[in-house]
Amino acid sequence: MMKIGQLLIIALFATFSGNALAVSIVYNGLKCQNATDANDPRPLEISIQSRFEVVEDVGSGLFRLSLTGGLPRFVNNDQNVCIDSDTAIGFSGIPALDGLPQRLDVIDATGYFNGQDLVVIVNSINTDLSAGRTNFSGFTTSIVLPISNTLIFEHDPQTLTFKLTKIIHNRGFVRTSGATNSITPFLETILPIFGDTNENKHKILIPLSNIEYILE
Repeated sequence: MMKIGQLLIIALFATFSGNALAVSIVYNGLKCQNATDANDPRPLEISIQSRFEVVEDVGSGLFRLSLTGGLPRFVNNDQNVCIDSDTAIGFSGIPALDGLPQRLDVIDATGYFNGQDLVVIVNSINTDLSAGRTNFSGFTTSIVLPISNTLIFEHDPQTLTFKLTKIIHNRGFVRTSGATNSITPFLETILPIFGDTNENKHKILIPLSNIEYILE
């Protein structure tokens, strides 16, 4: 049976911007020194805020959320934590409308809250905008990295905080290369998991440092 405090949090989460005060959970941290390297959690002395805001109560414990600021970045067996404001939110763009893809300031997320545990899923796409063509009609498209982060929180009803206990992180890899005058002019490289270890699996990351999001 849920405690009164847990029921209160569910009620607060069910209040979303549009009719009343927005409900958010917020973590204050420092911006990552290395924008795109998922294995580098060193921070800069630049304050930044990771914020999940409730957009819609879908029902059955599910919520549509928006993410601004980025996500905590850490690696196993390291105390360092920074906020990744680049790959965690990523790019979006339709050539006919936007030209080159543009970096986003906010991205959608999905949350599930049962009164005790909160699970949030965020999917983004990052690119290095490196597309080019040589004088001999050779070309490469930009490196495109589809990124998935699943965050698992434990809720403390006494302090109204959500402690981040795990992140399940995965990156894919997409790229096109070739030349128009070759037998096979287009070479598509698509890897569901862009592994940087021999196991080539998604990462299950557990923070050594305390990462708590505060309810606002």
